[in-house]
Amino acid sequence: MSLADREFDGLLVLPHVRVQNANAISSPLTHGFPSMTAFLGFMWALNRKLKAADIPLQLEKIGVICHWHQEQVQEGYVRTFHLTRNPVAKDGSTAAIVEEGRIHLELTLVFQIRAIMQEGEVHLLFCGDESLRRKAAWMIRELVGSMRIAGGTVLPPRPGPGVRVTPALMGWPDQEMDQRTLFRRLRRQWLPGFTLVGRDDLMQRRLEQLRLQDPEVTVLDAWLDLSRFNYRSGRDKKDRVIWTHDRPEGSGWIVPIPVGYAALSDLYAGGQVANARDQTTPFRFVEGVYSIGQWIGPHRLRRVQDLLWWGEHHEDGLYRCCSGYESPSADGDDESPSYPPVSAETL
Repeated sequence: MSLADREFDGLLVLPHVRVQNANAISSPLTHGFPSMTAFLGFMWALNRKLKAADIPLQLEKIGVICHWHQEQVQEGYVRTFHLTRNPVAKDGSTAAIVEEGRIHLELTLVFQIRAIMQEGEVHLLFCGDESLRRKAAWMIRELVGSMRIAGGTVLPPRPGPGVRVTPALMGWPDQEMDQRTLFRRLRRQWLPGFTLVGRDDLMQRRLEQLRLQDPEVTVLDAWLDLSRFNYRSGRDKKDRVIWTHDRPEGSGWIVPIPVGYAALSDLYAGGQVANARDQTTPFRFVEGVYSIGQWIGPHRLRRVQDLLWWGEHHEDGLYRCCSGYESPSADGDDESPSYPPVSAETL
């Protein structure tokens, strides 16, 4: 059974985690927020920390709610990163500047968790012992404080009016009505904020629309089209020049995102490739995989799976971050606006 369909035991919520100088360059083509691959890597690193601390929990999926961000850039039509001045070289010449994008964040991290069976029984963490769950949650929060998230430093929590900083470890109810009640309470606690979800369906829909105009349109064309506002000039009733774009009203906060890697070579055994990170782990060359994401307010989510991400590995060499978000259109209630047809000549 894949992670997409597996039942889980509970949730771990780490509210208002402050991160300083995280990596804002998520890929060679995108910037503005760390990639979901960075958060999945953080989750796997935290899993190793939990095992070393003898905490019987397995983190399976992660959701990210962003409450505040401050990208270190010079504002303007063209944005430039705030870069550090490195010391001069040995001969006194100016050292080369390596462009580094940084961003300060305040995040709520939500993990889908599964209890590790001990002696054939579920651990006491999910048997009604609230004090034990509270202690474990704070232990995990302290472990997170010693780690890095997307290359950024985790700062101590900063309590404030209406800001929850207490971590929570909770079991997931069996009854659907209880699940909905709990999720409604959690959604209110995550406001104000936005969560990033995957919208592969929008790109597929846009690709089909563009191919009605030009059968030669590629997936890259659809991705670029959704990543921008396509402005065109026209004239109003008074013969004045006006500019309009094809992004429908209410289309949401749609962004291009990296979602993983695709293999460019066969899988080499450890030690076959020179200058690899280590000589024991298998190695292969890869390239980035891109898709479309959308920032959505937590109050618009219908179920907890909508905000969660997990990693999948396919035998053909695809390493991909998968989103559990399901568009309302899947139930016949389509809230996603349709883009108007556009001639491929404008791509």
